[in-house]
Amino acid sequence: MFKHILVPTDGSELSQATAKRAVSFAKEAGARVTVFFAKPEYPIAYFGEGALIDPTTPEKFSEMADQQAEQYLGEVQALCATEGVECATISATSDVPYEAIIEAAEKSGCDLIFMASHGRRGFSGFLLGSETNKVLTHSKVPVLVYR
Repeated sequence: MFKHILVPTDGSELSQATAKRAVSFAKEAGARVTVFFAKPEYPIAYFGEGALIDPTTPEKFSEMADQQAEQYLGEVQALCATEGVECATISATSDVPYEAIIEAAEKSGCDLIFMASHGRRGFSGFLLGSETNKVLTHSKVPVLVYR
């Protein structure tokens, strides 16, 4: 059925629990996994009088984002190794995670995106939006939402 599963992670507890279930699902299906992390872009701030300036350089910010990606992707990669599931890791810099997730799935040739939902409802869900909901409504690749 599914042979190549994209597992996006943001490093949160919910995301890591979902990754664990995705690896188990992949093992049962005989599928391989590609783990994805969307690194944030360097924040550009416009300063007015009396503003605080962030001393982090774009290079330092990029280095920290790379380390974060390595950590989060490595955690899921270790799960795959333990379960004997073939695993690749990729990351991309984007402040629009849902677009980066869909692009990663398409470029990697994945036939399923397996991701978490934070379960926000009502007004907070409306205000904050949901990356999962955006992936669901924009992706041509099937999406499995785990709660």
